[in-house]
Parts: sequence; C-alpha cells; structure tokens
Amino acid sequence: MTRDTLEHQQIPIYFAAVLLAGVFGLLAPQLAHGLGVLVTPAIAVLMYAMFLQIPFLDLRHGLGHKRFLSALLLANFILVPLLVWALTRGLVERPVLLVGALLVLLTPCIDYVVVFTHIGKGDSRLMLAATPVLLLLQLLLLPVYLGLMLGAHSAVVVAAAPFIEAFLWLIVLPMVLAVLTTSLARRSALVNAWNNAWAWLPVPAMALVLFVVIGAQITSVVRDINLLLPVIPVYIGFLVLAPLMGALAARLFALPAATARAVTFSASTRNSLVVLPLALALPDDVRGLAATAVILQTLVELVGELIYIRLIPRWVWRAGR
Repeated sequence: MTRDTLEHQQIPIYFAAVLLAGVFGLLAPQLAHGLGVLVTPAIAVLMYAMFLQIPFLDLRHGLGHKRFLSALLLANFILVPLLVWALTRGLVERPVLLVGALLVLLTPCIDYVVVFTHIGKGDSRLMLAATPVLLLLQLLLLPVYLGLMLGAHSAVVVAAAPFIEAFLWLIVLPMVLAVLTTSLARRSALVNAWNNAWAWLPVPAMALVLFVVIGAQITSVVRDINLLLPVIPVYIGFLVLAPLMGALAARLFALPAATARAVTFSASTRNSLVVLPLALALPDDVRGLAATAVILQTLVELVGELIYIRLIPRWVWRAGR
C-alpha cells in the first residue's frame, strides 16, 4: 500500500474506526471508558503528525493566490461566523451546548478537508497550501468570536486556565515541533527520514483518535441524547447552509471551478478533532456535555461529507467551467 492509497481510503477507514468504537463502547462500556486516558496522548500524536504535513515554511505560496485566499477568508471568518451566530441563537438558554457548538463550528478544518477537496474535484494542493493561514487565524480569532457570541458566559471559556493549558500543550507545542522538524529535515538526512516516516501516520493517527474518543464517549452520547437534541438541528442547518457560504464567496471573487470547490469544502468542514482537547479542558461543569456536542458534530459531518463529495462537483461550477 502506498501513502496515496492510504490517504484516498481514509474516509472508509474513519467510518470503520467510528463503527468499531461505537460497538466496542456500547458492548463493553467499562473497558471503553478506560480509553479516556489515551485521548490526550492520541490527539497530541495526531496534531504533530498532521502539522508535519502542513507547509508552514511555504506560507508565501498560500498567500500568493490572492483571489482564492480572499474568498477562503471571507467564507470562513465572516460569512460562516455570521451563519453560526444565527444558527446558535436557539442555544442561548443552553450555554453548555452553545459552547460546544461554537467551538466546533467556528473553526475551519485543516486536515482531512484536503482529502475531501481532492475527492470532490477541488484544488487540494491550493487548499493544503492555505492551511497555515486558516490555522493561525482561527487560533487568533476563536477567543474573539467566543467572547462576542457567548456574552455573559464567555469568561467561563475564554479565561479558563485548563483551556489555555490544552491550547499550549496540544496545539502550540506540536505545531512548533513540527515546524522545527520540517526546517531541520532540509539539512539533515536523518531528520528527513523521520519526517518521511511520520508522513504515513496522519490517517492511522486520526483513526486512532476517532476510536479512543468515540469509544470513550459513545455511552455519554447515548446517555445524554435527550440533552443533545437541541444542537442536532443546528448541525444539520450548518450542513445544508455552509456550502452556500463557500459558493457565495467563490462567486464573489469569480473563482474557477476547482478553486471554488476548495472554498466550498473549506467552509463546510470543521476542525472538530483540533478543538476537542480544548472542549475536554473546560471546567468540570461544562466539559462533558460540551465535548460530547463536539463529537456529535463529527458524526454528523462525516455523513455530510459523503453527500458533499457527490453534490459539490455537480453544483459548484460544473466540470468544464
């Protein structure tokens, strides 16, 4: 098996991991609950492996496509936040669900969106080149958006020390290590070999994270399904309307077909596994249900991506345009 084959098969691999985790979690809940201790190290490994694949040192390349980048930023940091604000107004009286929904819906995906874009006949290379911009901006803007949309509840999330600790250890540290590794790989054959070996790991690491997270939390999803019901229409609404935000931004900047589809996939795909450690680091009275709300969005989104990869190539700038 080649790396390309592994990456192209990652969607069925992820679904298999989700199904196995669900079955394991429901049939052996006590054993599955023990998987919780693996969540943090598994996510740390995933973050490092994923950041190694992001061309931080080639940031200029991503910045060079100004119309694409402008449409991407308009969709993800203006149109989508406005959509999220509108969709989540019904959760204002349920602040824990609101926190979870905002965390996941305000952060554009920087990993498997590249593969979905490729399968959906979008410009995946340009999408990959733009991921450092998406990552850095979402990390800077997320506290701002949370402060504006949570209102009186914002201090609980934005100022929480565990939130900051998780951000530093599970996002900043892996990102810095990845940038250093990439830089050293250009000068050292040994580090380059290390880098190449890790290039195989994002898909297995993602599958591992899905397995341990869903395995450990599936009983919570089933147990709290009545509490989670109000957020399900929000996720379905996002699933339907977010592609329109991406397509609108692409149309405003007159993008060609492949780049327009890339913007559409980016607007529609969220960063659930990156914000999950932030949700798990929230205060005790918020953590459980907020993290479960993030996980639920992942399950809804994986189903939605199967629809996107069929409809977006047909709907957003038909082939030949």
